[in-house]
Amino acid sequence: MSFQSHNPATGELLEQFPSFDAEQVEHALATAADAVPIWANTPLKSRCKRVSRLGEILRVRRDELARLITLEMGKLFSEAQAEIEKCAIGCDYYAEHGESQLADELIDSDASRSLVTHQPLGTILAVMPWNFPFWQLIRAAVPALIAGNTVVMKHASNVPQCAMAIDSIFREAGFADGIFINLMISSSQVESVIRDPRIHGVTLTGSGPAGRSVAATAGSVLKKSLLELGGSDPFIVLDDADIDLAVQQAMLGRFLNCGQSCIAAKRFIVLESIAEQFVTSFKEAVEGLNVGDPMGSAATVAPMARADLRDELHSQVLASVARGATIVTGGEPVDGPGYYYSPTIIDHVAPGQPAWSEELFGPVASIIRVKDERTAIEVANDSDFGLGGAVFTKDSERGERIARQLACGCAFVNGMVKSDPRLPFGGIKQSGYGRELSYLGIREFVNAKTLWVR
Repeated sequence: MSFQSHNPATGELLEQFPSFDAEQVEHALATAADAVPIWANTPLKSRCKRVSRLGEILRVRRDELARLITLEMGKLFSEAQAEIEKCAIGCDYYAEHGESQLADELIDSDASRSLVTHQPLGTILAVMPWNFPFWQLIRAAVPALIAGNTVVMKHASNVPQCAMAIDSIFREAGFADGIFINLMISSSQVESVIRDPRIHGVTLTGSGPAGRSVAATAGSVLKKSLLELGGSDPFIVLDDADIDLAVQQAMLGRFLNCGQSCIAAKRFIVLESIAEQFVTSFKEAVEGLNVGDPMGSAATVAPMARADLRDELHSQVLASVARGATIVTGGEPVDGPGYYYSPTIIDHVAPGQPAWSEELFGPVASIIRVKDERTAIEVANDSDFGLGGAVFTKDSERGERIARQLACGCAFVNGMVKSDPRLPFGGIKQSGYGRELSYLGIREFVNAKTLWVR
């Protein structure tokens, strides 16, 4: 198998690279295993300094790395720059707080001294997606590394150059051989790597089927797993919402990264009394978007990452319309080279339509009209997914009350769902389990060991 890098804006094949053979995989796993005791015994303060240096390099090389993201997966260049900056911020956060988050915790008991200490597990396999090729990896790998684990990364097959660049910046930051390794393997090779006794845990960000496969394999050999999967996040607009704010956040929440985000707002649940006003304003804003070259300053919507993803999205739109939804604007692939899809709103989404029950991973917003607040909550929770959710209302107490009732891992009031290094991130139901970021994220892949001393 080869890893192929295509330019989503043109469809052009840029580069292709061979996958690792059995000998290369063995060497990588052996090198990571050899580095475990060395890195685990490196003082925590020194591990934090390495991560701080990583953040510095990300900022210095920001534009170079951002161009690579845009070239390989199609993200707007300005958004790619923001992604690299967010990675640097994540490094800053853990470099500053890693020591306190992993500090021993004293607990009163019948012992003279009893405590919980957080010790590394060993080598962690990180199976990463293409949509945020740097940020997803940084937020998974950095806390695991500061905790004293080594990390091997299997990145998405369509971003091999990003994967190699990530490997290079870790080396530049002073991470010695084996502490972080880019493992160029296919999806079919992941199972055998998980089963290898030198792997002690696995974190995956990706699709539901991939998550179930990884969880089943990890469970069969009793290894810790963390899954961050898909989402169909509700975006509730109540009758007392600030419509201008709701539309502004809806535009960011739905069309950032061309809508290719697990935490993108996808189901816009709007009370009937203000639905026409919201849809009219939303339509006007969407029709002001400019589909174009992601490296150009004029474009506000980039191409989708792959042709097959665009085809799947269009099939979901067509099937929803065939079952009663209506197109407000858009609804078609853009003619010409590249994998562009017109920014789209579909209205009157109802049960039985893909837009109601499936994740639409692209620039399509689904409008669901409901009669009251109670129905809005019921519809929001009528999903197999449970990643994020948002509520818009001028009454923040009302918003928080509703947010507490949403079946999801993170709920926002009067703001779009986003990840933040300071806040735990993750989902429930078919959106996965475990938490990344914040103090919970750095403790996912540690042995919380009890010590009892008389």
